[in-house]
Amino acid sequence: MTASRVLVVEDSPDVRALLVEALRDEGHEVITAADGLAARAALAPDGEASDVDLVLLDLMLPHVDGSVLLAEIRRAGEVPVLVLSAKDAVYTKVDMLRLGADDYVTKPFDLAELTARIEALLRRSAPRAAAETAPLVHGPLSLDPATARVQLDGAEVALTATELRLLHLLLASPGQVFSRPRIYEAVWEEPFVGDDAAVKTHISNLRGKLREAVPALDPIETVWGLGYRLRAL
Repeated sequence: MTASRVLVVEDSPDVRALLVEALRDEGHEVITAADGLAARAALAPDGEASDVDLVLLDLMLPHVDGSVLLAEIRRAGEVPVLVLSAKDAVYTKVDMLRLGADDYVTKPFDLAELTARIEALLRRSAPRAAAETAPLVHGPLSLDPATARVQLDGAEVALTATELRLLHLLLASPGQVFSRPRIYEAVWEEPFVGDDAAVKTHISNLRGKLREAVPALDPIETVWGLGYRLRAL
């Protein structure tokens, strides 16, 4: 994979050093921030991390909590964010996914698994091949993968990288029912191991953004017991 620029936001010197070494071993350029204020400054338009390809974000940070930073990152743009935290409660994971995190890994973590998740997230957010960048249109809903532009009935809809991949999957086969395991493996590009919280949360986020853009339309249909599909529009 092409080398990427990664911002590591982690207050533990030992964990930060471990992550930096692992990422550099994979050929990535790494920028670090030891607290929330430093991360905020690095991510500012004139900061050294303003154009990073991925943010690796701890939650329990000095000065500014990681959840606050995540919300700020999402308001500012669509850079992929992987949350890395000792908070292992399911509701925390779901809350962070709803805030816009693309993935969530709990501490203590397996370094090989974390590295694989980072590479998968970078791969998902990388520019796609020409065959995958052709505009997709389904009634009033359209997606141009080349520009990451989504419109519903003329209204612009801003989506994260993962939400774009999810919508692309559904738009490529309107009316087809996709199970949660199939969605996970197609969008996250890794085997499904039984935890469908990420799929449910990202579907909910995507539906919420589409409904917010055009309340009268609800393009995604839940097929109970089977999965999700794009309804006729």
